[in-house]
Amino acid sequence: MKKLTVFAAFLTMAITYAQDTMVQSTIQGMLTYNQGQVISLAEAFSEEQYDWRPAEGIRSVGESLLHIAGANYYLASKLGFAPPEDVDMMNIEKIKGKENVLAALKKSNEFILEKMTMVENDKLNEEVDFGFGKFSRLSGLLIVLEHNGEHKGQLIAYARSNNVTPPWSK
Repeated sequence: MKKLTVFAAFLTMAITYAQDTMVQSTIQGMLTYNQGQVISLAEAFSEEQYDWRPAEGIRSVGESLLHIAGANYYLASKLGFAPPEDVDMMNIEKIKGKENVLAALKKSNEFILEKMTMVENDKLNEEVDFGFGKFSRLSGLLIVLEHNGEHKGQLIAYARSNNVTPPWSK
């Protein structure tokens, strides 16, 4: 009977925790899917194509990927989670080379995914100044998702301009 009571208590705690972070976990799941597509697309570009840009003054493929990485850290910092000490926010968009860019993007993806579920339910409505506007923490989580999606679309256009087929379209 004691084992059954302990199991029931554990199950209740697990269900309660899952419900407490349902919004955060749902957004995290969508972001995971989106990030997977961005990574597969980034891997489909050649090393040389990372320097391609549609016009002077517009971010290149590599710079766009690093912009996503930097924004993941920036938005997380506004939600109360400082970037890892080994991340140089002032120079993140200066990283060169396909391997290094991919590593930086993957690291930022893991970081933001981990932090999303750490935003507490009772703080989702708190207002945060993101520097470009004041929004709730919940809106901040959605901004992360939207920002990644916006740049996925940009990178799809870049890919099509370079005869790169998004891997999920093959």
